[in-house]
Amino acid sequence: QVQLVESGGGLVQAGGSLRLSCVATGIVFTIGDMNWYRQAPGMQRELVATVSSGGDKDYADSVKGRFTISRDNDKKTVYLQMNSLKPEDTAVYYCNIPRITTNRGPQYDVWGQGTQVTVSS
Repeated sequence: QVQLVESGGGLVQAGGSLRLSCVATGIVFTIGDMNWYRQAPGMQRELVATVSSGGDKDYADSVKGRFTISRDNDKKTVYLQMNSLKPEDTAVYYCNIPRITTNRGPQYDVWGQGTQVTVSS
């Protein structure tokens, strides 16, 4: 069973930067799209950024120009570089892989445990 393990969250002042990482553990053959979501208290989970297997990227309007998503297929890892952070970026950030092929067959809609990002004003 593949798991996603996130790291890199923490407390930062407004204007600062953080880099989130998410690695897929286990025997993985192929990974499709890789996504970052976030969920603030009392809010719905929202898609922040996505990168396709071919490297195409897309971002929520609220983070365009400040966040950069990237992936390293050899390391089975997706990153989220977050710059110029704002208090409204405070949330739990989750990585998600809609489809991943493993030695036990395909797995769908795999989620990490989440990592807290807190931006102080």
